[in-house]
Amino acid sequence: MTRGRRALKAAARFADRLRVHRPGVVVLLYHRVGADTGSEVDLPPALFDDQLAAIAASGRACTLAEALDRLGGDGPADGVVVTFDDGTADFVDRVVPALDRHGVPATLYLATGFVGAGTEPVSGGRALSWSALADACSSGLVDVGSHTHGHLLLDRATPVEAATDLDRSVALIGEHLGRVALDFAYPKAIAPSAANGALVRERFRSAALAGTRANVAGRTDPYRLCRSPVQVSDGMGYFAAKVAGGMALEDDLRRVLNRVRYAGART
Repeated sequence: MTRGRRALKAAARFADRLRVHRPGVVVLLYHRVGADTGSEVDLPPALFDDQLAAIAASGRACTLAEALDRLGGDGPADGVVVTFDDGTADFVDRVVPALDRHGVPATLYLATGFVGAGTEPVSGGRALSWSALADACSSGLVDVGSHTHGHLLLDRATPVEAATDLDRSVALIGEHLGRVALDFAYPKAIAPSAANGALVRERFRSAALAGTRANVAGRTDPYRLCRSPVQVSDGMGYFAAKVAGGMALEDDLRRVLNRVRYAGART
């Protein structure tokens, strides 16, 4: 871990002590496992396995559908939801066997344009195939939502572009997997324009952004679900803090940096 990243995580952990803690549903965001890219979002298989073991042992693991039901109820909500973005081959090669070992469900937000297209997803690596993903879904532990078709950033796409892209994604998931894509995650966790946000609400039951904090019953818009990105440098200590709904300061800074990082991007 670099000195700057270590300082940021320590500061975020300290800031947690000053915040009012509200229990809720924590939605974890993963990208890659065991792809050996050296990226902060490419977790070693052993670390990912340890994290799933901790989630399973906590008794808090739940599906996204269960989480949404709890958030829409009258009482306090609790749970941990595992989610992945994009759709790379290591999801079926590494992730699904680990989910099966620990009995932990997960939602894959799939960017359908990369599947079987011979092009790399934005997070790099080899895209998975429709047949492999269908096999993963048959385990009963994997659900599939939309991450757009072309990983389109919905704060800068026109409504016509956005509608076409979203409909293509939903259609392909239905055609190849025989299921309706009920849930959505915004690419790069960038919030949409008002017009494109309305298009998402028309098509899905939920939509996820970033946030690195718990989703609290009675205070959560299901179309602005917070997710907590998991990084290699979290290890198990900072991972436990994120599972507890902490580390929000880390996300606050990331959003500031992303305004610059993605200023000229389309996908």
